[in-house]
Amino acid sequence: MHLITKAALVFAALSLAACNNPDKFGAGSGAGMGGGGMGAGNGIGTAALGDPSDPTSPAYFQQNIGDRVFFAVDQSTLSSDARAMLALQADWLGRNPSYGVVIEGHADEQGTREYNLALGARRANAAVEYLISQGVAAGRMRTVSYGKERPVEICSDEACYSRNRRAVTVITTGGNV
Repeated sequence: MHLITKAALVFAALSLAACNNPDKFGAGSGAGMGGGGMGAGNGIGTAALGDPSDPTSPAYFQQNIGDRVFFAVDQSTLSSDARAMLALQADWLGRNPSYGVVIEGHADEQGTREYNLALGARRANAAVEYLISQGVAAGRMRTVSYGKERPVEICSDEACYSRNRRAVTVITTGGNV
């Protein structure tokens, strides 16, 4: 494949990723809330999270299961800790089929916007592929990459960078997304 053709394909993929509208449900829907946790993306608002002691509630998922996995620098390979977390998420999703998920891919602030959008997409896809391998139906999931646009921490040291290199599982209402 010619270099120009490869560049065109990469540009097209990045353009599509950048066009994804994370706030398509409008302000007040829970979309766009800071931190990338529950209530962010196209999830459900914090008022609808439910009781954290109810094992079928999104609040329980967030507080007791965990909603994020972390990655090494410039990597989208799942660590053993990430696979263990995703296995717990898959188990919860298997017991709660009325929910879907949006997997958000994030990167630290190092690198270009385009590079980090692509890296975030690879991270989100790695999480989805693992969840599928654990029995979660692909139709219950979708991905979005925010690249470096939604950091949890803003600073210029490894402690902050490491918290921003993540994939976040956001619970959505409805089993299919």
